Amino acid sequence: MIVRDAAAIAILAMALAAAPGRGVDAGVPVTRNAPARILAQADTAPSAGDRPADAQGADPDAENGAVDSMSSMHMPSMPQSSMPMSSMPESMSSMHMHDDMPGMGAHSAMALHMAWSDTRPETAADRARAAQIVKTLQTVLVRYKDYRVAEADGFKPFHPELPQKIYHFTRWQNGLKAAFEFDPAAPTSLLYEKTADGGYELVGAMYTAPRGASQAKLDRRVPLSIARWHRHVNFCLPPKGRMATADWTKFGPNGSIATRAACDAAGGRFYPQVFGWMVHVYPWASSLEMVFAH
Repeated sequence: MIVRDAAAIAILAMALAAAPGRGVDAGVPVTRNAPARILAQADTAPSAGDRPADAQGADPDAENGAVDSMSSMHMPSMPQSSMPMSSMPESMSSMHMHDDMPGMGAHSAMALHMAWSDTRPETAADRARAAQIVKTLQTVLVRYKDYRVAEADGFKPFHPELPQKIYHFTRWQNGLKAAFEFDPAAPTSLLYEKTADGGYELVGAMYTAPRGASQAKLDRRVPLSIARWHRHVNFCLPPKGRMATADWTKFGPNGSIATRAACDAAGGRFYPQVFGWMVHVYPWASSLEMVFAH
């Protein structure tokens, strides 16, 4: 089965690069050959079981800076895969697995790879704090309604050559800062939609938190009674050398395989969690509930 969604492949490569021992090069430009390079990167990446023992037992917080800012970085140049650009689809969805990804599996399968923060009873104090975050973000984002200003300030789009529902422009310095503290005026990513004239329209922003953050720490950043943080979990990549012919109804962010045992049985490479915690914010929505709606 030929890969039917290059956006899914891109996200997998991001996950691999965020794993211990994987380097990234922020200076390598994104090109139209990126899907081929991504496949090659994913085919040579180690699974959790391939890592040295000390890396497998490392403290997750030690790598959060790189993980949380990963989406801003481009993959290093890799040998081109045998998968031609012509096999890529004409229409693809968002880079994030929680957005619709047609042809890659049902929402029930996608849910196997998502984990959410707890919910809490709403309080007036929480609502006021969330409203203040939104107010701060609205003020900050006015500057970035022109995406070229965002790029000049260091927000880089992740694989803009791939059609997506939402384009994430990420500033890795903000992601690194978010690994240690929360600054509502410094979102890790800006969220854009593509316009008919080839430009971008700003629709929101994304905050990140360390993958090891407790529920209490997430709540101190953005109240859990108002918003739900999410993270991406239980990925099984195809066996090495088989990315281009893998059955993506079984593997990847929307695949049916979601346990280490099943992944091992399929000869795949299992990742219990990729990236840190994330929360999307749409500050111009009509209500506070819609601002933090996923």
